[in-house]
Amino acid sequence: MSLKEEFELLRRVPIFAEIEPSKLKLLAFMSERIGFDPGKRLVQQGDSADAAYLIIDGHAEVVLETAAGPVVVATLGANETVGEMGILGDVPRNATVRAKDRLIVLRISKDPFMRMVREFPNMAVSIMRELAQRLDATNHQLSAALAEVKRLRDQAGIAA
Repeated sequence: MSLKEEFELLRRVPIFAEIEPSKLKLLAFMSERIGFDPGKRLVQQGDSADAAYLIIDGHAEVVLETAAGPVVVATLGANETVGEMGILGDVPRNATVRAKDRLIVLRISKDPFMRMVREFPNMAVSIMRELAQRLDATNHQLSAALAEVKRLRDQAGIAA
């Protein structure tokens, strides 16, 4: 993929849409295109956050490692980003992300990503909207799961 193609790809993604072209070209230049085979990990839950990833092609699964085993909480596709939460919060990865199928991503290192967030407040607002939507979806999943647990307990006559 050429630098121009990576620039065009970034420009189509809502969180990068309002960044001036020269800065976006620099971001594309500083990014790295990487391929992952199915099942390979982009990031591991608990690791330090050093980059965000823009999915170019394929799908990535967001997996929470729990005491009961791994749980897939989301599947992301083309033009979606993953890994930005750890960078923004400067916290360890809160989930593992792995390739569901052949996955091509653009890896954006922490420093250039944060530089863009600081220079372009609209990018920060766009990221906040995306994260709020993800949180809302997670809350709905949790609510449905808790309702199902309650239903199963009630059905089995088990006290909470």
